[in-house]
Amino acid sequence: MTQPVQHGYLLGIDTGSSKTHAIISDFAGNVLGFGEAGSGNYEVVGLPGLKSALSHAVNLATAQSGINKEEIVSMGLGLAGYDWPSEEPLMTEAIEALPLDVKYQFVNDVVLGLIAGSTHGWGIAVDAGTGNNVRGLDEHGNMGRITGNGIRFGEIGGASELVWKAMVAVTYAWSQRGPKTKLSHLFMDYADVQTEAALIETLAMDNVQLDSMLARAIFSIAEEGDLVASQLVSESAIELARNTNAVIRQLNMQNEDFEVVLIGSVFNAGDIYLSPFKEMVLKFAPKAKFLKLSVPPVVGGVLLAAKTIGLSADDLRDNLIQSTLDLLTHNQRAT
Repeated sequence: MTQPVQHGYLLGIDTGSSKTHAIISDFAGNVLGFGEAGSGNYEVVGLPGLKSALSHAVNLATAQSGINKEEIVSMGLGLAGYDWPSEEPLMTEAIEALPLDVKYQFVNDVVLGLIAGSTHGWGIAVDAGTGNNVRGLDEHGNMGRITGNGIRFGEIGGASELVWKAMVAVTYAWSQRGPKTKLSHLFMDYADVQTEAALIETLAMDNVQLDSMLARAIFSIAEEGDLVASQLVSESAIELARNTNAVIRQLNMQNEDFEVVLIGSVFNAGDIYLSPFKEMVLKFAPKAKFLKLSVPPVVGGVLLAAKTIGLSADDLRDNLIQSTLDLLTHNQRAT
């Protein structure tokens, strides 16, 4: 049996479409350094961009920690855009471009949020931000998932899918296939046009792209009582719950106690979204418990790094979380 490494430091990295985070911790979960870089999603910035983001974030974290890179003994990474086995060589190339000769593991960034947010590092992670994704791990390490490719594969639940559904509803209202809705005026204002016909024309001609940020206004209109908007929000939440239930079914966890970690801005909409989502999940898995991710996902990278060299993640989790939050608060005050 391999003995755990006794000395050194752990490196956690979280790459996303907007930013990349890196933190360095000792074996007790005391965070010594933090670094932030730009987008690390190779689908957005390409492989050179991923390499650059990793290097920049790690350099900043190392500089703040005051340690030598040679003292890092393990790293765990969550990589946005890493979805399929065929992408593993690209991820490996980017990671091994770092001047670090250490053991490492990498996972999709949603899995990192699950490791960071769940009590014991397993359960279901549901990410509803711009898009939607669901990943699951059972206590034996088996993984379940959806594609994470959104509307193309009929997976709905994020902000961009809600805006797409609203665009369809507005089109139906214009053609009288569906009822009138205040969403038409929302999109008319956004597109700076005066009539529904002009709105449909500018959408059809691709003269305007509806931003996913419009989801916030759709939630507000639903809260105000617009029946079409309310139905769209409920349908979106139920579809995300169906995605979630599919992953639960893959792992045969529907009769078990487990945690569902909620990640992403869509869940900030509150009960208008959460209630139908939870109701649908609980019908299928009545023992599920829901947690909102309240710690930076990069924490999961350190926990993954610890596991990679045989350390117990449970032993450092609480201190790691508090130490990370303390350091980030200190950094914010210093800027």
